[in-house]
Amino acid sequence: MINVLIVEDDPMVAKLNQKYVESVDGFNVKGTISNGEEALRFCQKNKVDLIILDIYMPRLDGISFLKELRKKFMMIDVILVTASKETQNIDAVLKLGAVDYLIKPFDYERLKNSLESYANRHRILCCTDTVKQDELDQITKSFDARNDTRLKKGLHKKTLERIRQFMKNNDKKYLSSEIIAEEMRLSKVTIRRYLEYMEEIGQIKLEVEYGSVGRPSHLYKYIGD
Repeated sequence: MINVLIVEDDPMVAKLNQKYVESVDGFNVKGTISNGEEALRFCQKNKVDLIILDIYMPRLDGISFLKELRKKFMMIDVILVTASKETQNIDAVLKLGAVDYLIKPFDYERLKNSLESYANRHRILCCTDTVKQDELDQITKSFDARNDTRLKKGLHKKTLERIRQFMKNNDKKYLSSEIIAEEMRLSKVTIRRYLEYMEEIGQIKLEVEYGSVGRPSHLYKYIGD
């Protein structure tokens, strides 16, 4: 069980965060605290694996709290959940070892994904003596987008594979979305959505061809997995 401390000065937000955290398997909220000073004392007396931390708090703000935590050599993991969008604050907490940073208001799914990723990290680093490279890549996120098997919302694996195979079979030439749509009997809008995704993950290359009149043509070529 992963023990979590929520440090948040807004009681309603703290209660909501507790509800979210406890909805994810494997997490237990040990307490909710409204300021950094009390949170430090709590961490010195209790076993805490993960802190859900706000930045804007009275008496001791989130960044100062995190600095004090590190000065005392308490290597507790921290996920920031805060309204702060300032780049200097984000840079500071990342350098102090924060494992994630969520800007309020946030989607529940975003926090859930963060907690599930942390649970995987915790399992790998705390329950084994050595790791393989692919396991390390999972927790450092050093692999690029083309190795991420999750699809964007609205895309379907079978349709993506059909289009990928078609592009692979015609990898010697550039093709327009109109030609691909006609050959595959799919709408141009659908084809473009999948082509944009494939370009993003590095499977196809886009070339823009400028003619003498009209709009430029977008041409696509398969470049590999």
